[in-house]
Amino acid sequence: MAAFTTINDPSAYFKVQLYTGDGSTPSITFDDTDTDMQPDLVWIKNRDQLDSHCLFDAVRGVTEVLHSDANTAEVTDADSLTSFDSDGFALGADVKVNTNTEKYVAWCWKESATAGLDIVSYAGNGTDDTDISHTLSATPNLIMVKNRDAADSWQVYHSANTSAPETDYLVLDTNVATADAADRWSDEAPTSSVFTLGDGAEVNTNTENYIAYCFAEKQGFSKFGSYTGNGNADGAFIYTGFRPAFVLTKVYSTTEEWTLMDNKRPGYNNINLALMPNTTSGDSEATIIDFFSNGFKFRDTATTINADGATYVYAAFAEAPFVNSNGVPCNAR
Repeated sequence: MAAFTTINDPSAYFKVQLYTGDGSTPSITFDDTDTDMQPDLVWIKNRDQLDSHCLFDAVRGVTEVLHSDANTAEVTDADSLTSFDSDGFALGADVKVNTNTEKYVAWCWKESATAGLDIVSYAGNGTDDTDISHTLSATPNLIMVKNRDAADSWQVYHSANTSAPETDYLVLDTNVATADAADRWSDEAPTSSVFTLGDGAEVNTNTENYIAYCFAEKQGFSKFGSYTGNGNADGAFIYTGFRPAFVLTKVYSTTEEWTLMDNKRPGYNNINLALMPNTTSGDSEATIIDFFSNGFKFRDTATTINADGATYVYAAFAEAPFVNSNGVPCNAR
């Protein structure tokens, strides 16, 4: 029997929400029946149109928007996300988050050391080997950094990105393969208290402001790993220790798009709707994935997720733990 988790109810820390826009000022209430959650990080995508992904967090504040598909600086949009509510969020009428009759998805996290998320705001100093504190009390496995003040690309640290991840970085807003540069993480692995920056403009320009989303793996709730594709419709099974609600992948060995799948689109196996965080594209039916009680499996030969011999990193968050703290197993979907 798998080891127990400390998070029996993942919905207290992560939710996937579908909604249809009304072009007005709606309040979106999470539609699951589990624990209420006031989100601290909300990522929204219009599924029907070529609109940018919109990211909001409680540290930068409502109406402050970043786009995962662009290197643009933070913008203030009073018609975007207008509040983080006790069990959801409220919106204005901006088309990227709320066009009448169009379909949207929101991925929502609560900031908590228990669930392994710290949202860190910092000012750059332009100095190599700069330590930035975080409050996870665990080593981050995934760090996504964006310069709020300038048109610099998103820089991504992933603990399974090559055999020396502290020397390498991925870029969230492009499809490029992993690259090696000491000016990103100063070739130093993060620790349970800090992550280290080089002097690259993308992460550490003097006096410019940055946001970092830091995630640490939590058994039964989140998993950050790697796998090798086999180019077969019967792809490899990736064990996570939970039934996934969200899977983000990127091949790091070649140039391919990022791919994001969740348990609400269309809401059953085989899940075949994907979004690409580095593009404005809407739902794509080009990817097939099965979510199991303890992991996921691709049933597709698309090179974005399962090229033969290609190496991929992934980030996954739970719908339910494989085995809860009382020893009770969950079921497949």
